[in-house]
Amino acid sequence: MIIAITGTPGVGKTTVARKLAEKLGCKYVNLRDFALEKGIGEVKGDELEVEVDELAYFVEKEFKGKNVVLDGHLSHLMPADLVIVLRAHPKTIAERLKERGYSKDKIGENVEAELVDVILIEALDEHENVIEVDTTGKTPEEVVNEILNLINSGIKRRVGIVDWTKVYEEIIPYLRLGGD
Repeated sequence: MIIAITGTPGVGKTTVARKLAEKLGCKYVNLRDFALEKGIGEVKGDELEVEVDELAYFVEKEFKGKNVVLDGHLSHLMPADLVIVLRAHPKTIAERLKERGYSKDKIGENVEAELVDVILIEALDEHENVIEVDTTGKTPEEVVNEILNLINSGIKRRVGIVDWTKVYEEIIPYLRLGGD
């Protein structure tokens, strides 16, 4: 089974994906590292620009029929049996990305993406089996246990549990609203 862990940068994908793979006894695959190993894409600054279809081809070729956990904000665009979309309060994302040294513009872009469900919508466009998990205020272990409980319960689709419109006022300082 291929499980894709995806979400906006700063939601905790890597930590959760590693722990989930360990608990399930699956191989952990960081998509960025995998792409670089396969010579796919081009590094520009801190980002890897990659042709999604080419990456998906190699993911399917290498992992079809195997038990793996894919980690990356493009993993929902890869062949997968189950997609877990991690969510986090946009303010939490902004704070984490600021700690990582992201520019104000890049922070705003990612906060906006989380606010309007960009990755969730993309995942739903590509896959039937999509589970949304809010990581806000939870430890990575709690998130992994929630995912395992959902998987073990046979749940393959759970979406619509997050609505950030109620916190819009809190995140205005992080948005790219034009002007300075």
